Amino acid sequence: MDPQSFQSKAGELADKAAQLSSDASSLAMESSRLALEGTGGAASGPSMLVLGLTVLVLAVFVGYHVVWRVTPALHSPLMGVTNAISSVIIVGALIAAGPAEFNFSQVMGFLAVTLASVNIFGGFIVTQRMLSMFKKKQR
Repeated sequence: MDPQSFQSKAGELADKAAQLSSDASSLAMESSRLALEGTGGAASGPSMLVLGLTVLVLAVFVGYHVVWRVTPALHSPLMGVTNAISSVIIVGALIAAGPAEFNFSQVMGFLAVTLASVNIFGGFIVTQRMLSMFKKKQR
Protein backbone atom coordinates (compact mmCIF):
# COMPACT_ATOMS: atom_id res chain seq x y z
CA MET A 1 0.00 0.00 0.00
CA ASP A 2 1.15 3.44 -0.72
CA PRO A 3 1.04 6.29 1.86
CA GLN A 4 -1.93 7.95 0.14
CA SER A 5 -4.11 4.87 0.63
CA PHE A 6 -3.03 4.59 4.29
CA GLN A 7 -3.94 8.22 4.79
CA SER A 8 -7.34 7.86 3.14
CA LYS A 9 -8.04 4.63 5.11
CA ALA A 10 -7.05 6.37 8.38
CA GLY A 11 -9.35 9.28 7.51
CA GLU A 12 -12.27 6.93 6.90
CA LEU A 13 -11.63 5.13 10.21
CA ALA A 14 -11.46 8.46 12.05
CA ASP A 15 -14.79 9.51 10.53
CA LYS A 16 -16.38 6.20 11.56
CA ALA A 17 -14.98 6.56 15.10
CA ALA A 18 -16.37 10.08 15.35
CA GLN A 19 -19.78 8.86 14.12
CA LEU A 20 -19.75 5.99 16.67
CA SER A 21 -18.80 8.42 19.45
CA SER A 22 -21.65 10.74 18.46
CA ASP A 23 -24.12 7.82 18.42
CA ALA A 24 -22.95 6.62 21.85
CA SER A 25 -23.29 10.13 23.26
CA SER A 26 -26.82 10.54 21.92
CA LEU A 27 -27.80 7.07 23.24
CA ALA A 28 -26.42 7.96 26.71
CA MET A 29 -28.37 11.23 26.75
CA GLU A 30 -31.56 9.48 25.64
CA SER A 31 -31.21 6.77 28.29
CA SER A 32 -30.59 9.35 31.04
CA ARG A 33 -33.66 11.33 29.88
CA LEU A 34 -35.78 8.18 29.99
CA ALA A 35 -34.44 7.31 33.45
CA LEU A 36 -35.32 10.79 34.76
CA GLU A 37 -38.81 10.54 33.26
CA GLY A 38 -39.26 7.12 34.84
CA THR A 39 -38.29 8.26 38.34
CA GLY A 40 -40.12 11.58 38.06
CA GLY A 41 -43.28 9.93 36.84
CA ALA A 42 -43.22 7.42 39.69
CA ALA A 43 -42.65 10.12 42.33
CA SER A 44 -45.43 12.44 41.20
CA GLY A 45 -47.97 9.95 39.86
CA PRO A 46 -51.50 9.68 41.11
CA SER A 47 -50.71 6.66 43.28
CA MET A 48 -48.31 8.74 45.40
CA LEU A 49 -50.97 11.46 45.69
CA VAL A 50 -53.56 8.97 46.91
CA LEU A 51 -51.04 7.45 49.33
CA GLY A 52 -50.11 10.89 50.67
CA LEU A 53 -53.73 11.90 51.14
CA THR A 54 -54.46 8.62 52.91
CA VAL A 55 -51.58 9.17 55.33
CA LEU A 56 -52.72 12.77 55.93
CA VAL A 57 -56.32 11.75 56.70
CA LEU A 58 -55.19 8.98 59.05
CA ALA A 59 -52.76 11.33 60.82
CA VAL A 60 -55.49 13.93 61.32
CA PHE A 61 -57.87 11.29 62.68
CA VAL A 62 -55.33 9.82 65.12
CA GLY A 63 -54.09 13.27 66.17
CA TYR A 64 -57.62 14.47 66.89
CA HIS A 65 -58.40 11.47 69.10
CA VAL A 66 -55.05 11.59 70.92
CA VAL A 67 -55.22 15.31 71.72
CA TRP A 68 -58.88 15.50 72.77
CA ARG A 69 -58.96 12.34 74.89
CA VAL A 70 -55.89 12.99 77.00
CA THR A 71 -56.36 14.05 80.62
CA PRO A 72 -55.26 17.60 81.55
CA ALA A 73 -52.48 16.25 83.80
CA LEU A 74 -50.81 14.65 80.80
CA HIS A 75 -50.80 17.69 78.55
CA SER A 76 -47.20 18.68 79.40
CA PRO A 77 -45.74 15.22 78.66
CA LEU A 78 -47.86 15.09 75.52
CA MET A 79 -46.37 18.37 74.38
CA GLY A 80 -42.90 16.97 75.01
CA VAL A 81 -43.72 13.93 72.87
CA THR A 82 -45.17 16.21 70.21
CA ASN A 83 -41.89 18.10 70.09
CA ALA A 84 -40.03 14.82 69.64
CA ILE A 85 -42.39 13.83 66.82
CA SER A 86 -41.86 17.21 65.20
CA SER A 87 -38.12 16.65 65.22
CA VAL A 88 -38.68 13.39 63.33
CA ILE A 89 -40.89 15.32 60.89
CA ILE A 90 -38.04 17.75 60.31
CA VAL A 91 -35.70 14.89 59.40
CA GLY A 92 -38.22 13.52 56.89
CA ALA A 93 -38.90 16.98 55.50
CA LEU A 94 -35.19 17.61 54.99
CA ILE A 95 -34.97 14.35 53.06
CA ALA A 96 -37.97 15.40 50.94
CA ALA A 97 -36.48 18.85 50.32
CA GLY A 98 -33.08 17.41 49.46
CA PRO A 99 -33.24 16.64 45.70
CA ALA A 100 -31.26 19.04 43.56
CA GLU A 101 -34.02 19.80 41.10
CA PHE A 102 -36.92 22.05 42.07
CA ASN A 103 -40.22 20.17 42.27
CA PHE A 104 -43.40 19.77 44.36
CA SER A 105 -41.73 17.54 46.94
CA GLN A 106 -39.08 20.16 47.62
CA VAL A 107 -41.75 22.84 48.19
CA MET A 108 -43.69 20.56 50.53
CA GLY A 109 -40.46 19.64 52.35
CA PHE A 110 -39.64 23.31 52.90
CA LEU A 111 -43.19 23.96 54.13
CA ALA A 112 -42.97 20.97 56.49
CA VAL A 113 -39.62 22.16 57.89
CA THR A 114 -41.06 25.62 58.51
CA LEU A 115 -44.26 24.40 60.20
CA ALA A 116 -42.47 21.78 62.30
CA SER A 117 -39.98 24.43 63.44
CA VAL A 118 -42.82 26.72 64.51
CA ASN A 119 -44.42 23.78 66.36
CA ILE A 120 -41.19 22.89 68.16
CA PHE A 121 -40.31 26.43 69.26
CA GLY A 122 -43.91 27.18 70.24
CA GLY A 123 -44.07 23.92 72.19
CA PHE A 124 -40.91 24.81 74.10
CA ILE A 125 -42.26 28.27 74.97
CA VAL A 126 -45.62 26.92 76.15
CA THR A 127 -43.96 24.11 78.13
CA GLN A 128 -41.64 26.61 79.82
CA ARG A 129 -44.60 28.80 80.81
CA MET A 130 -46.52 25.79 82.14
CA LEU A 131 -43.55 24.56 84.16
CA SER A 132 -42.99 28.04 85.60
CA MET A 133 -46.51 27.87 87.02
CA PHE A 134 -45.40 24.96 89.25
CA LYS A 135 -42.34 26.73 90.68
CA LYS A 136 -42.48 28.18 94.17
CA LYS A 137 -42.77 31.92 94.17
CA GLN A 138 -39.91 33.75 95.80
CA ARG A 139 -40.76 36.30 98.46
